[in-house]
Amino acid sequence: MSILDWLGLGGGAAAPADTESEAVRRIASALATMEPSRARYLATFAYLLGRVANADHTVGDDERRTIARIVGGEGQLAPDQADMVAELAASESFLRRGTDDFLVVQEFAELTTDEQRVALLRCLFAVSASDQAVVTAEDNEVRRIAVQLKVPHETFIAARAAVREKLAVLRPGGGIRPGPAS
Repeated sequence: MSILDWLGLGGGAAAPADTESEAVRRIASALATMEPSRARYLATFAYLLGRVANADHTVGDDERRTIARIVGGEGQLAPDQADMVAELAASESFLRRGTDDFLVVQEFAELTTDEQRVALLRCLFAVSASDQAVVTAEDNEVRRIAVQLKVPHETFIAARAAVREKLAVLRPGGGIRPGPAS
């Protein structure tokens, strides 16, 4: 294969674009007993939950349990399988952030309805609020996802209102979680 072919400039027939990210493939492989399109949907959904949990560079036990509960309910998974998917989602979204983030949102958008996208926002806020504080980094990450999914701003605000009392930015000390003591 020439460099021009590899770049898609060789003039030959172009191969169809593969829009499935590596992160989605890895998470979906843990759902091998599920119908493939359903596994892909659940993998994108779980990855996005993990992406918000990782926004502050740490995924706490409360966030991981919340991801497992939400994914388990959405996918009708056994608790051990839901835990495994939550763990994979948290690790894949950490390892591949920036690389797969946009691809996964695009995949999720292709697979879902407007109602499912709004339901995702509520779930993203549930994950970010699971440790009793939605820090600014998490709030901003949910907003980025909403923008990428083309969810109207007023819909984002309505979903955010459900966790208003947990928004760290509205509490004394602001929206930044202190780092570990040196």
